[in-house]
Amino acid sequence: MNSSYAVPAVALVVLATVLVGAFGLRISRTTSDFYVASRTVGPRLNAAAISGEYLSAASFLGIAGLVLVQGPDMLWYPVGYTAGYLVLLLFVAAPLRRSGAYTLPDFAEARLASQTVRRLAGAFVVGVGWLYLLPQLQGAGLTLTAVLTGVPDWLGGVIVAVVVTVIVAAGGMRSITFVQAFQYWLKLTALLVPALFLVLAWQRDGAPSHAFDEPAAFREQRVVRVEDGLDLRLEKPLTVTVDGTVDGRAHHGTELRLPAGTHHIDGGTRLTFAEGAEVPAAGRGADDALSPSRAESREERPLYATYGLILATFFGTMGLPHVVVRFYTSPHGVAARRTTVAVLGLIGAFYLLPPVYGALGRLYAPELTLTGNADAAVLLLPDRMIGGAGGDLLGALVAGGAFAAFLSTASGLTMAVAGVLTQDVLPSRGVRHFRLGTVLAMAVPLAASLLVGGLPVADAVGLAFAVSASSFCPLLVLGIWWRRLTPPGAAAGMLVGGGSAFLAVAATMTGYPGEGPWHALLAWPALWSVPLGFLTMVLVSLATPGRVPPGTAGVLARFHLPEELRTEVSA
Repeated sequence: MNSSYAVPAVALVVLATVLVGAFGLRISRTTSDFYVASRTVGPRLNAAAISGEYLSAASFLGIAGLVLVQGPDMLWYPVGYTAGYLVLLLFVAAPLRRSGAYTLPDFAEARLASQTVRRLAGAFVVGVGWLYLLPQLQGAGLTLTAVLTGVPDWLGGVIVAVVVTVIVAAGGMRSITFVQAFQYWLKLTALLVPALFLVLAWQRDGAPSHAFDEPAAFREQRVVRVEDGLDLRLEKPLTVTVDGTVDGRAHHGTELRLPAGTHHIDGGTRLTFAEGAEVPAAGRGADDALSPSRAESREERPLYATYGLILATFFGTMGLPHVVVRFYTSPHGVAARRTTVAVLGLIGAFYLLPPVYGALGRLYAPELTLTGNADAAVLLLPDRMIGGAGGDLLGALVAGGAFAAFLSTASGLTMAVAGVLTQDVLPSRGVRHFRLGTVLAMAVPLAASLLVGGLPVADAVGLAFAVSASSFCPLLVLGIWWRRLTPPGAAAGMLVGGGSAFLAVAATMTGYPGEGPWHALLAWPALWSVPLGFLTMVLVSLATPGRVPPGTAGVLARFHLPEELRTEVSA
């Protein structure tokens, strides 16, 4: 990618983000403006803002990368991400807005009158928020590295962290509402316009019309540098030119015929594949122990992995802190429902595009499955398929859109986590302490992204969804629709469901146990952790009937009665 175009594009996105945020700061006058934009954000603006922050690195880069590597089965990601809003619309959106809460811990306290449950909910908000922030910073580093060869991987994450911290700390919810709405339309344009040109180039080129009917193959001679160790799994012999170490033996420009089976490639090895050669399957090597692959458990147990993904994405959306907090900005429950319907349309339109890049990447950049950089397919395709100044300009547009994705999602997550830190951890709830909370909210995931590697972007976000689905989904659904929920039941359900999912996430990210049935169970925890959370919450609540908070009937009436009817009743 030509950095003479891409770097200015990224810089313009950052500058535009700061300017739009500054506009929000000018009209932010009160504490309510700062936390929930005074609950005056209409459905159209709020829907664009929610879509802007929801369409993260996983949506912009990760889905295309997963489709490239693992095929059409990965379309469950965009389906699940979208369907999650349908579940939210049916069960949560309007009652959550009518609760009058500012954050998920506020909702927990209003419903259950328990400081313990509030603190526990706050801990999960912070945990899910930090887990979700990691792939945003990781994706920013990947994008900047693809744009500007030779820059360190951490620089993109640092830039996103600094810009987001300044915007959120300065203008709060009012500022990031305008920023996220602007960035949704920018991201849609940044994928749509290049996709049109790429499809035209594909048709003109005469490439195969079905990318997944046959094994991926190199359409021209291609040199692939293996950065980290990996294992090539060959179903039939393959001839390849090697400059490096294969199966423990060093080669220097040697044409090598590898027999069928598994061969270990050391990091730093260069492989030259001939035109028409099939792309071999790749797995983790010993040098890559810190990059666990959920793809392997998918291949071993595809049905289990698919249902785990569906459950996590369908039910995880309603508990994502940066999504939920936006519904508190709606004027009333009806506006919250209208917002959700609009969001379904906006993100549904967006999710038609990443699979196109994934399919084209399988045809024009299949070596990304070997290098471990499949998430970069969206960034590399314009140069690979079109080339010249046109390809550079389209690549710059995509890079700018990718940076907008990181900035918008990171802004919402930082706002949600900072709100909880300010209200439940720091000694004061004022705006000054909120700004300190903003710095803390971003500092921890930034430090983690600098110290450890991560999963593929969409996989990392999928794990955050699993924790959210296992902890907040039972709390919200039962808290809104079941009057017999008790504080001990809510606390136990969140600890058992969310805690077990969180431990599974930690084990997966550290590479334990590596393979086999236990790996599949830990890599896709939602299929057992979500029912476990619901069951624990129900059983413990039934065992503690005397702990149902007094006034529960009135609280539930406030959740479910429209605002105008509640006013008439109180009058």
